[in-house]
Amino acid sequence: MKILFLFIDGVGMRRAAADNPVNPEVCPTLCRLIDKHSKSIDACLGVEGLPQSATGQATMFTGLNCAKAMGRHCEGFPGPSLRRLIEENNLFLQLKKRSLRVRFADAYLVESADELAARRYKSVTTVMALTTPEVITTADDLAEDRALMQDLTRETIQDRYPDIRVIPPQRAAEHLFALAVDSDFTLFEFFQTDVSGHSMDYARACAVLRTYDRFLSALVRMCEAAGLTIVMTADHGNIEDMSERGHTRNPVPFIAFGPGERAIRDGVESLVDVTPSLLAVFDAI
Repeated sequence: MKILFLFIDGVGMRRAAADNPVNPEVCPTLCRLIDKHSKSIDACLGVEGLPQSATGQATMFTGLNCAKAMGRHCEGFPGPSLRRLIEENNLFLQLKKRSLRVRFADAYLVESADELAARRYKSVTTVMALTTPEVITTADDLAEDRALMQDLTRETIQDRYPDIRVIPPQRAAEHLFALAVDSDFTLFEFFQTDVSGHSMDYARACAVLRTYDRFLSALVRMCEAAGLTIVMTADHGNIEDMSERGHTRNPVPFIAFGPGERAIRDGVESLVDVTPSLLAVFDAI
């Protein structure tokens, strides 16, 4: 089985509302997957306060309740204690121990893994990638279509990399599919949903979701034809409630679509269960 994991930052589950852009008119493919191939899972992790990115993502990618371990929800970039938890026990490392081919599809705008490691602030996925540095890709890989930019279209880097052409989101889907068919597990992180959610700009949020949905629509068609399994989830809610600038305590969708989807989905009730469920599916093959 080949699994393509789409981490979409800051998308929670909420009823239809005038300030909820996660609706079929804006993102029909995403909504169809949520309606037919998902379940609501907990992102609050039994800790008071609003869920945050550092502990939510660390929980998702380790199987440990990192919010409880830290005693609070930690936002932004993980600190030293949380980094240690990620470095010692993360999904990339666990898959590598099983001799599976792992790929992180997001390109870093660096020359090398050493340059990335020297950064003071690192995201959860960056800390995880540095434990398996062979998965790290750079701007050169992006220029050769061997990686994706986190915004899909590459528009956000044109001031620094004008020679790397802008592409439509459907082309980004083609690039990601090509990477996924050559690996056992591929991760792609998209965080423009969270950024636009914080903006409280409904039109901007809709534009981001429409771009992602064009990408997702093309990707779903290709994966379905090839028998690849798509797994998608978020670290916390945000964009589904544009009346608030911060995150929400709403549940998040856990989508599994393709071969083995029921086995993957059935065992997941919260972010804690995501990594164990994926590992169990690979172990059962």
